[in-house]
Amino acid sequence: MGWKIDDGRPIWTQLKEQMIKRIVSGTYPSGEKLPSVRDLAGEAGVNPNTMQRALSALDQDGLTITNRTSGRCVTEDVTKIEECRKDIAHKIVKQYIRDLEELGYNKEDAVALIGKEEEE
Repeated sequence: MGWKIDDGRPIWTQLKEQMIKRIVSGTYPSGEKLPSVRDLAGEAGVNPNTMQRALSALDQDGLTITNRTSGRCVTEDVTKIEECRKDIAHKIVKQYIRDLEELGYNKEDAVALIGKEEEE
């Protein structure tokens, strides 16, 4: 999963969102030690201070835990991770329905389109 940085939004929020996706998808599993701030920043092509800000926000949200001696780890609270995963999925579905409604489809049509895509 590569890093995608868009113009127009703060970079640290984009990094935070992408880290959350990596956590909820299992790229960084529960309890796993994360790479260092410098390593993550280098991988993403951003300033380490910007990555630090994103990771600090994850600490505040309870998705990561920082220990001075052992570094930063993903939370072991799998319920928290699953809630976050469901929240992201809910937002994606809501946006999908809004986009289709702009095209003249209703919710039933949206569900039917998903079923059709699964069959293909």
